[in-house]
Amino acid sequence: MADKGPVDKDRRKFFIRTLQGLGLAALGGTVWGGHVAEAKYDEVVLRPPGAVPEEEFIKKCIKCGLCVEACKNRENNPDETKQTATLRLAAPGDHRPRGNGKYIYPKEVPLGTPYFVPREIPCYMCEDIPCTVACPTGALDTELVSSVKDGKKVLDINKARMGVAVVDLEHCIAYWGLQCDACYRACPLIDEAIKLELKRNPRTGKHAFLLPVVYPDVCTGCGLCELACVTEKPAIFVLPRHLALGEVGKHYIKGWEKKDESRIKGSKGIEKTVTPRSEKKPEEYLNVEDLLDEE
Repeated sequence: MADKGPVDKDRRKFFIRTLQGLGLAALGGTVWGGHVAEAKYDEVVLRPPGAVPEEEFIKKCIKCGLCVEACKNRENNPDETKQTATLRLAAPGDHRPRGNGKYIYPKEVPLGTPYFVPREIPCYMCEDIPCTVACPTGALDTELVSSVKDGKKVLDINKARMGVAVVDLEHCIAYWGLQCDACYRACPLIDEAIKLELKRNPRTGKHAFLLPVVYPDVCTGCGLCELACVTEKPAIFVLPRHLALGEVGKHYIKGWEKKDESRIKGSKGIEKTVTPRSEKKPEEYLNVEDLLDEE
């Protein structure tokens, strides 16, 4: 009877290699799946000053970390050891919420890209904006945080639009009637980005509400108000502008503003929807007996 030893050994090696290959493939798939999950971006993520729109930002950002280093080494960093900063580079697991849900964390941030969480460390509005200046690719664009003064283009942190603060009226204690102006006092653009509006308190008839109101056209989204909020989970928080704000559309005009009214120059007029009723004069169809289908 022929010896089948060598055949069995070859067959055994074949099965072992096959199983090893399958194991490596499964492991690679798991690792790749984890990378893909981490590489997605969440719409709630807040980027540094001067960040271009998110899709463009993801393409331009090379994950070099220069903006984070510039943020750490800025002159007004409260941490004298220069070990912490407003900005952080997204690392694996950063999207997992911490603090028992007290903070608002983006669920998914592409690995290696800069972002910040205002409730932990807000943007301190550096006048020289070192994070933006340090960016080598234009993912952080100095043009977006500049203005013209005395005929020269200069950096202007007040032009930053990192996000916009939103007030939760149900849980803001100022809207309950309790005296609190923490967010108002913390705002670097006090009486511009956040104002206090006085309103009579009908519950007592003797006291007044001092209500914080955010003005989105001025708010930079720095998050200093969110950090200052006294409630357990902030009742004022920063969201990306495209999530927090509506969009009116080009067909509405502010007739009382000359700049906005100028947009209608050269227009062909407004197209009206024509219906059988619209062809008549109002007095021809108003107050008729069958208006409400009454018999």
